[in-house]
Amino acid sequence: MEYSINKGIGKPPEFKGLKAQYLFIFAGGLLSVFVLFVIMYMIGISQPVCIGFGVTTAGVLVWGTFYLNEKYGEFGLMKLQAIRNHPKYIINRKRLQHLWRTRKEEIK
Repeated sequence: MEYSINKGIGKPPEFKGLKAQYLFIFAGGLLSVFVLFVIMYMIGISQPVCIGFGVTTAGVLVWGTFYLNEKYGEFGLMKLQAIRNHPKYIINRKRLQHLWRTRKEEIK
């Protein structure tokens, strides 16, 4: 018996060059554009305006996700979010004498 090796194991999902979280942004964005298009059409906004809105926002979404994918790479957005969540500075309001006293008591 001969088994073929799946070379995609352990690799992130990819579609037309979009990787990882960009696929979710892309799919969720297109779904939300479609829902907005349907809501606008059902409200009674004219069809050319709805189509123009849908095509324009979908185009911007597609361009934006591919741009982010190219600029930041597979894990770039997560790294940016992690950097933003770091504290600007750490405040320690205990006096140094208290810190040393507590540390010495733990050692005993």
